[in-house]
Amino acid sequence: MVVTHRVPEGWEPKNDSFVFVTDGIESAIARAKAIAGDKEVGVNGGTIAAQVVEAGLLDEVHVELVPVLLGAGVPLFADLKIAPLQLDGPFSVVEGDGVTHLAYRVRRAA
Repeated sequence: MVVTHRVPEGWEPKNDSFVFVTDGIESAIARAKAIAGDKEVGVNGGTIAAQVVEAGLLDEVHVELVPVLLGAGVPLFADLKIAPLQLDGPFSVVEGDGVTHLAYRVRRAA
């Protein structure tokens, strides 16, 4: 699923295995859930993730911690309008080769 303001010219929906959603993040999440059925729905990309959390539709945040110092970059939730966002956990910590996978639950506002 691709969330966008407009569908690219010449796009043939019958020939692709994905859909464009142009009517907002809530609609995109609803469509993703319908497509996923009983499976989980994931989002990535800081802009989309921030919109989903601001809409109250994000249940968990997963972070992959890799021991590399880049010195620059864009924070994942750089423009989060509801900061600070409280997270509970981590409820899962999985150590891999050169990576630690962390999972947190989004704490709902009281």
